[in-house]
Amino acid sequence: MTDNFVIGRVLRASTRGFDCGTHSRNISDYHDFGAFVKAPIANSTHTHAIGLIYKIEIKDDQLISELVLGEAMPDSVLRDQRENRMIPVEVKVLNVGYMSGSTIIQSLPPRPPMSLSDVTLCNAEEVHYFTQQHDFYRLIIGASEVPSDDLLAAAIRYASQVYPDEGSRYSYMVQSGRQVAHDLAHDLKRLTHVLNLIRP
Repeated sequence: MTDNFVIGRVLRASTRGFDCGTHSRNISDYHDFGAFVKAPIANSTHTHAIGLIYKIEIKDDQLISELVLGEAMPDSVLRDQRENRMIPVEVKVLNVGYMSGSTIIQSLPPRPPMSLSDVTLCNAEEVHYFTQQHDFYRLIIGASEVPSDDLLAAAIRYASQVYPDEGSRYSYMVQSGRQVAHDLAHDLKRLTHVLNLIRP
């Protein structure tokens, strides 16, 4: 997790989440499903919405459609198109909290990020600090517009990577499992599915 790595710029936003745009040449493992990202909220320089990447869309265009529907292309042409063309990409983010200075609030932010704001990857220290509490799990579980079970499991696995040793990583996973069991106690089928997804 690299400090201040810009993954895109805000295209559209609400307090529930936001979409950011980039292009295919920028896509890397910093754009993983379940990654923690942040963007400054409107009219504030020190408050950032914290969100999770839940969808990455590689857009098509007229040339792509022609290449797909056209005759067989040499590998060199296809490789050149993949590596050198700047195909538009949209990254969709679900807000799970916000950070005001050193204060973390695991609730929807008071305002959405502004259009064209940089969206950056949260660094390891920020992810570690944010995941000391588990209230944001409920925001994921209750989000009908996202694949919530998979996103919750991916976020837990992603966050576990910032813990410095096997013992603290194991402790974090156990605490997360207990919180998931509490939040999904009414739905044993769903609970079993999520626990299977986060199991190492």
